[in-house]
Parts: sequence; structure tokens; C-alpha cells
Amino acid sequence: MSVPMVDLKIQYESIKDEINSAVLSVIKSTHFILGPQGKGFEEEVAAYHGVKHAVALASGTDALHLALLAAGIKRGDEVITTPFTFIATAEAVSYIGAVPIFVDIRSDTFNMDIAKVEAAITRKTKAILPVHLYGQPVEMDALMQIAKKHGIRVIEDCAQSFGAEFRGRKAGTFGDMGCFSFFPSKNLGAYGDGGMVITDDAELAERVLSLRNHGSRKRYYHDEIGFNSRLDEVQAAILRVKLKHIDDYNVKRRVNAMLYNKYFLAPGIQTPSEMRGAKHVYHQYTIRINDRDKVKKALDAAKVSNMIYYPVPLHLQAAYRCLNMKPGSLPVTERAADEVLSLPMYPELNEEQIKSVADAVKKAMA
Repeated sequence: MSVPMVDLKIQYESIKDEINSAVLSVIKSTHFILGPQGKGFEEEVAAYHGVKHAVALASGTDALHLALLAAGIKRGDEVITTPFTFIATAEAVSYIGAVPIFVDIRSDTFNMDIAKVEAAITRKTKAILPVHLYGQPVEMDALMQIAKKHGIRVIEDCAQSFGAEFRGRKAGTFGDMGCFSFFPSKNLGAYGDGGMVITDDAELAERVLSLRNHGSRKRYYHDEIGFNSRLDEVQAAILRVKLKHIDDYNVKRRVNAMLYNKYFLAPGIQTPSEMRGAKHVYHQYTIRINDRDKVKKALDAAKVSNMIYYPVPLHLQAAYRCLNMKPGSLPVTERAADEVLSLPMYPELNEEQIKSVADAVKKAMA
């Protein structure tokens, strides 16, 4: 049975009338940039997270970039983050001339190992950038204690974790700012690029608002050199429709993850771990297996969808050769990169599809 990694068409069909009506209303309004849809979306996301401010942006990468700038991170500063993530996390640090300092991850959650953070702090450390990878929240209470002790900013990368929770609080609400991506495949995905910063800090929100619009708070008056990073009204309208369904989508992802777990009750397969006190939203369903590359090759030959997120950790990427980190320097991360395999995951998956994928994996391992 052919099962895609993500099926956006089936989701669209289920909310087609709502989406079509929302898009058409924007087209009829002829107001396409910084209009009522974007404003409404910001208000609704802020309310969903219980924060005071939300600023919609053109991408999740921009959200990280502008959040770091708003937080005052400058050239030569150090930002502690994880090497096991999409490069946008570290890229945003590099954009402003700061230096990403990679710490190893936990083998069970794939998230930054909080026990290793404090040892990485130096006098140049100005921020910590945790990533809630695959939809699993980081241990934010312990991380915030460290940050508070050292007077360091915390900017959360929530690109894969919209709606995830740790001890009853939503991801993105612990640090100074939370940064989101609305890339189409995300739990809350647009039909193009999109991003957002959330915060309770009015000054930080105002700075991001200025930076997203050419450094301007008043039309044609520019206080600084800024950027063009505005979520368009069509995407905002689509996201407002899908935001109404996000909790249901996340519940279905969790149900599907439990079904996968049931069918993977077999030796040699490590299923995703959910920390105590966490609500994982399974942006990805990622297993660990020995001989991963052999299994992937067999699945590819059988046309069973799968992906490796991520095959080369950031500290070993050519782009970060300048950091002089050698193989073996972050062993837990490097082993994970050799063993992880992500399988189809989206709310509309059914049990028959999940069983067929699980059966294919087990057959490939035989």
C-alpha cells in the first residue's frame, strides 16, 4: 500500500469550503498585505497561547532571525543550541554574525540535553535556542532555571511543535519569545511559507514589528534598517481556518502515534519517547533502528514513504566547518543521525495505512 509522508490534499478536501471561502474573501477585498486577516490571525494565536503579543512573519526562519535581533544578539555573541535540527535554527544565528554553540542531545527525546547546557556557557553566551524537535517539548523548567541564573535570553524554536505542551504550558510560552513556522507540512501549515513570533514582552514585540516592515513603525519613517517579512493576507486567512482545527489535528496525530507503537512491539525498534509531563504533537513519527540505511533502501525499493530527519548533524555540515568540530565530538547526536527514520504522519492516516507501513518496516528489518 502506498502511503505518502504527508497528504495535504485529503486535509484540504475536508475543509475545502472554509478554505475556498476564506481565500475568495481576501481576493475580493484586494487587501493583500498587513490587513485584517493577518491581524486577526495574530490575535487568535496570541489567545491560543495565552500571551500578549504575536507578530506574523514571512517564514519560520525569519521568525528566528528577527527574534534574535530583537533580543539584542550581536556579532560575536554565542547562542547555545542543538546540532540535531534543520539548519534554519543555526542559520538564523549565523545571519547576525553570532556563533552557534552546539550541545549534545538526549538519546530518547532527540532534544537538547539540558544537563550539558551549563557547561557550554561562557561570558559570550547571550541566548539559548532550544528546539522542540518532532513535536516533543524540551524540559523548559530546568532550562529556564539555568537561563535565569546566568541572565541569558531564551528563544524557543517551535517550528515543529504548534500546540505541544510541557507541564500544562504551551511550547513557545516559556522563553522570551517563541518562534513558529507555518511551512505547508507543519501541524499548522499554510499553503506557502509563513512564520510567527509570540511573546509577553511589549518591547520585543514592537521591535519585531519594526524589523519585519523595513525598520518602520510609521509609514515611510524608518528607525533602522529592517527587512521585508510580512505574512500575506491569503496565507493568514488559510491559517485562521486551520487554527480552528489544530487541537483536533494534534489529537489525531497522537492517536496515530499510539497505533504505530502498537504495531512496532518488536525487538530492534525504538519508538518515540514522550517525556513525563509533556504532550508530544508528533510533527514527525521517528523511530530508531540499527542498519537504518539498509532498511531505508528496502523501503524505498518497496515504495514505502520514509525520510531521514536529519542525516548530517549541523556541527558536521560543510557550512559549519569553521567551528572545527570533528566526528565524535557530539556522540549521542551522531548516533541518532545514523539510526533515525521518520515514517508517514498526518491526522488523516488510518489504521490500515499505519499497519501496512509498520509491516513494511518489520519486513525490511528481517
